[in-house]
Amino acid sequence: MPTRSYAAAMLLSADELRSLVEFRHATPHDLLGMHVLGDRSGVVVRALVPEAAAIEAVPVHEPQMPRIRLKQIHEVGLFEGVSREVQRVYAYDLVITDKAGRVMRTRDPYSFLPTIGEMDLYLFGKGDERRIYEKLGAQLRELDGVPGASFAVWAPHAQRVSVVGDFNQWDGRRHPMRRLGASGVWEIFIPGVRRGALYKFEIRNCHGEITLKTDPYGQFFEVPPKNAAIVWDTRGFPWTDSDWMAERQRRDPFRSPLSIYEVHLGSWRKKSPSESFGYRELAGPLIDYLRRMGFTHVEFLPVAEHAYYPSWGYQVTGFYAPTSRYGTPEDFQYLVNALHEAGFGVILDWVPAHFPRDAWALARFDGTALYEHEDPRLGAHQDWGTLIFNYGRHEVRNFLTANALFWCDRYHVDGLRVDAVASMLYLDYSRKPGEWIPNRYGGRENLEAIEFLRQANELVHTHFPGVLTIAEESTAWPMVTRPPHLGGLGFHFKWNMGWMHDTLRYFRRDPIYRKYHQNELTFAMLYHHHENFILPLSHDEVVHGKGSLWGKMPGDDWQRAANLRALLAYQWLFPGKQLLFMGGEFGQRTEWDANAELPWDLVDREPLHQGLQRLVADLNQLYRAEPALWEGDHDPAGFQWIDCSDHEQSVLSFIRRALRPAPECVVILNLTPVPRHGYRVGLPRGGAWRERLNTDSAHYGGSNLGNGGRVHAEPVPWHGQGWSAALTLPPLAVLVLQPEG
Repeated sequence: MPTRSYAAAMLLSADELRSLVEFRHATPHDLLGMHVLGDRSGVVVRALVPEAAAIEAVPVHEPQMPRIRLKQIHEVGLFEGVSREVQRVYAYDLVITDKAGRVMRTRDPYSFLPTIGEMDLYLFGKGDERRIYEKLGAQLRELDGVPGASFAVWAPHAQRVSVVGDFNQWDGRRHPMRRLGASGVWEIFIPGVRRGALYKFEIRNCHGEITLKTDPYGQFFEVPPKNAAIVWDTRGFPWTDSDWMAERQRRDPFRSPLSIYEVHLGSWRKKSPSESFGYRELAGPLIDYLRRMGFTHVEFLPVAEHAYYPSWGYQVTGFYAPTSRYGTPEDFQYLVNALHEAGFGVILDWVPAHFPRDAWALARFDGTALYEHEDPRLGAHQDWGTLIFNYGRHEVRNFLTANALFWCDRYHVDGLRVDAVASMLYLDYSRKPGEWIPNRYGGRENLEAIEFLRQANELVHTHFPGVLTIAEESTAWPMVTRPPHLGGLGFHFKWNMGWMHDTLRYFRRDPIYRKYHQNELTFAMLYHHHENFILPLSHDEVVHGKGSLWGKMPGDDWQRAANLRALLAYQWLFPGKQLLFMGGEFGQRTEWDANAELPWDLVDREPLHQGLQRLVADLNQLYRAEPALWEGDHDPAGFQWIDCSDHEQSVLSFIRRALRPAPECVVILNLTPVPRHGYRVGLPRGGAWRERLNTDSAHYGGSNLGNGGRVHAEPVPWHGQGWSAALTLPPLAVLVLQPEG
């Protein structure tokens, strides 16, 4: 069919023309693309293509339909053409000739219907679109046989939003988006955009200023300090961890062993002083080490994209993307899959408490305090110079709850450790009087944050049974690990920060003064059953001038090693699960440096550090083998003091029991450098008892003082027990006894 010539005067009103050429139209699809004329006498096609010299609309599926030549009606590149020979729209390509004579053929982006439905927008508006990460951001699609990518972003106060990228010369005039009603969501489908394309959103904000923003829902980013999002699809990884996932769902986390190795990906191992291993390269060495050391889980410091490396990941700029510093999303999926196949769980540090002020990220996204609060008394974090999420805004809450589900869905993670929960719960957190605003009842509780945490926990537990949620909560907030229907926050576990601080305070003391402070070790049992606790010795205790665990211990090198062995044994044997930051297992001497590899040479050349590492491996082996050390962690039947009152000699003893028929473990701590000979300890049964662990063993670098591997319980009542034994207690050491047979 011959080409039809331009057949009418310009059909746009002056205001419509101005809105297009000034790039201010909120719904450009209403004017661009093909439309039936108002009097139904034909169709009009408009295209806005800067640098175009000629444009023709060519039918795709129906060759009998007219080809329509468009005429330029404005110098910015606005073209319009009319055909009176058809009264309905049809699929067509734009054949574009630029001013250099080059010809390009593409489907018109403005010829497609929205890729987000009304129900999606409704659920998002009420904060309940649980897979919003499949709707907003960049989504690779094929529409009407045309491959491309749809883009969508929430910016309710923007005057105009465009997608810019390496596919359109970063020119905001080429792909302005349409606003979808009152939702505040802007959307466009761009044909031909492929996986790997770089993009941002160019926003004319509420003040009329042009800003470039990265995608809040971006699933892959350029390596920092660059910050463009990358069009990607994280759904195609060939997972082979189905056995692990099925077993995870059946496991009772409270009555199972949980021993966590906390890792910063960039500094555990390095290729060179300036180059870290990638996700795939780490998989083999990390699995070998976890297997050798006996941990059950690895917990990664925040993996989500962060521009500022010294934040260790806690200032997140890409909540839906694993950092590209170590590889692609598939590379991180490979690491998780490999860990699962090897039998290890993966916990991620998740940071929904705050976000940084970077002008290209979430801060004042559309010119307003969109994700944060306008009032700095609510929206500014005093300690970290960051911004606090507005949990009362439905779309913000949806952004975060869906993010928790996203990591479980796309990356199969086994747990989320939620950072800085205390800062979320209290409106006056780290604020002086007058620097905060009370809630609607006049209190200091952040009611919206409380509701968000409850909802996030409930959604994770409902959609992904077996995934753990863990709170870093440092106050006495009640029922953190109780279900929301009982008034709790709904976490599985809470870090016992009180235990950590009290225990470290005790072990820092010169042993001569410890007799005055034994309550620092025993106090935790007074509140232990109020929550489900994890006992952490975390990264926070080995940075910012706090020194290393080794450096906290008093005395010479031998006493430091002995104290640290006793501390770690106490952590493993006390009720509660445990977490240890990398380097602590071999006694790193210096404070952790995120820019440097762990000092593995210490283990190669120093017997005391080799001994510490052997001890942690043996502690994990003993721990995993004995139900008495984990099955009753959160049951009163699982623990009993034998004697915690011998302050004068700094000796404590207790019993750990399983909830099934299984041998109990008796733990005795001597926390002075003075050996105790003939020290009588009550035992719950008679007969022979094996010395299952002695931290003073020469194998661990100790003085090898002990009880020859076995003691016999005599029918001498002691410490309220029916039997007892006279023991040799090594200096600065922990013993574990277990009945034979």
